[in-house]
Amino acid sequence: MENLQEEIQKRRTFAIISHPDAGKTTLTEKLLLYSGAIHTAGMVKGRKGRRAAASDWMAMEQERGISITSSAMQFTYKNTVINVLDTPGHEDFSEDTYRTLTAADCAIMVIDAAKGIEKQTRKLFEVCRLRKIPVMTFINKMDMPGREPLELMNEVETVLQIHSSAMNWPIGLGKEFRGVVDRRRGECLFFAKTSIGGSQKAEITRMPLESVGDSALQEELELLEMAGNPFSREDFLRGAVTPVFFASALTNFGVEPFFDAFIELAPSPGPRLADLPGGGEVVIDPLETPFSGYVFKLQANMDRRHRDSMAFIRICSGKFERDMTVRHHRLGRDVRLARPHSLAAGERSTLDAAFPGDVIGVINPGLFTIGDTLSLKGGFSFKPLPQFQPEIFARIFPKDVGKRKAFDKGVMQLIDEGAIQMLRSFEQERDLLFAAVGQLQFEVMQYRLRDEYGVETAFELLPYQCSAWVEGDLQKFKKPTSALLMQDRQGRPMALFSSQWEKQYCAQQNPQHQLIDVAV
Repeated sequence: MENLQEEIQKRRTFAIISHPDAGKTTLTEKLLLYSGAIHTAGMVKGRKGRRAAASDWMAMEQERGISITSSAMQFTYKNTVINVLDTPGHEDFSEDTYRTLTAADCAIMVIDAAKGIEKQTRKLFEVCRLRKIPVMTFINKMDMPGREPLELMNEVETVLQIHSSAMNWPIGLGKEFRGVVDRRRGECLFFAKTSIGGSQKAEITRMPLESVGDSALQEELELLEMAGNPFSREDFLRGAVTPVFFASALTNFGVEPFFDAFIELAPSPGPRLADLPGGGEVVIDPLETPFSGYVFKLQANMDRRHRDSMAFIRICSGKFERDMTVRHHRLGRDVRLARPHSLAAGERSTLDAAFPGDVIGVINPGLFTIGDTLSLKGGFSFKPLPQFQPEIFARIFPKDVGKRKAFDKGVMQLIDEGAIQMLRSFEQERDLLFAAVGQLQFEVMQYRLRDEYGVETAFELLPYQCSAWVEGDLQKFKKPTSALLMQDRQGRPMALFSSQWEKQYCAQQNPQHQLIDVAV
């Protein structure tokens, strides 16, 4: 038990959230650099000749320079075991990001200093608030032209409705950005640029604040002391305040002090609520409860040689050991978790043991779906993961009918991952539609069918703009003329509407039915 307690205290499991292009994946790279997991940071591929980011393992991600799917990585930073969940920034993949956030104990919110709070940042922050996940704020790109630090902090407070507390303060802005003041220690940290532009660690020179004769800086700090919010770790952990750090992930200025503060402030894995079969809840304590965990993500073809599917499991309690036999709650049977893997983007290595907070990967032979609970003793299920109403609908089929078998296999694996939904007609079993939260998901689907399964596809976009699951007697459901009634993979009826107005009109015409936007 003492060893288990020590392992739990050493762990930090967090997700990085942001709007696209704020620098989230670059920051992930720098954490790998400072941990020693890689020796040279590779920039997100944006132009010919640049290396792809380590966390972007999918071919399409490396071509476009965007994160399309969540990735999980584990490594050690200064005697702390880090589990980082790098999430897609694009709103079309918000469903994957939401599920990944359920596996995090903390979040790092990356903000572009020039753009401030953007749409996707706001949406993801609300998810964190809903799940009571404490958030640290990393204001990035301080080496570029941007807005005033006080203005950015005020926007965080106004838009996100949370107190912000500056843990450091920039010395100079834009091209003049040369360091930060560590407010807690009263030190100035000056950084030296590396000759190879951020691919190596930045050198730091520390000086006492009082020895730096910068009157303008002193005035800013005095104003901050009078008008700013005090910081307490208790307020941070309950989501009442977000600690704010100013830095540049590109040049590494402020990165190492931020990581040091993160492992000091971020929580180790804590208790989680689970549902009991007959109703009610139970607290799953990471130390006291034997092994338990849940599947929050499935990913096909991470290993192109084996064409397999990987189930990502967040460990919530107890010690996991290789080849452990556990109870599969949904199937009501025991399964053996053979050859578990620790993950570093697309790379995997077999592990012998894992602890609460860790994310492990196991080969999925068709036994696991997103949200499955696994444990040694059974008797509870972790909270179900939601499914969002799709807004884009299409028919997709292979151009070469001889590729139908490969097409069907690829489609089923991609549907299992949860980004694309398959809808079936009530009348004609073979009448299939595909649905997604965003357009880009279909582009990814077509790309992956071609790249991973060798199937070229034709795509027909359908004239529906929103949907809802229908609860109630279908015989009495008054469907608008242009709406379409389908069923999802679980057999739940779903209505497709041509506009939001039509959806609202349908709800008014069917007061005895419920139109549900988020299914569990």
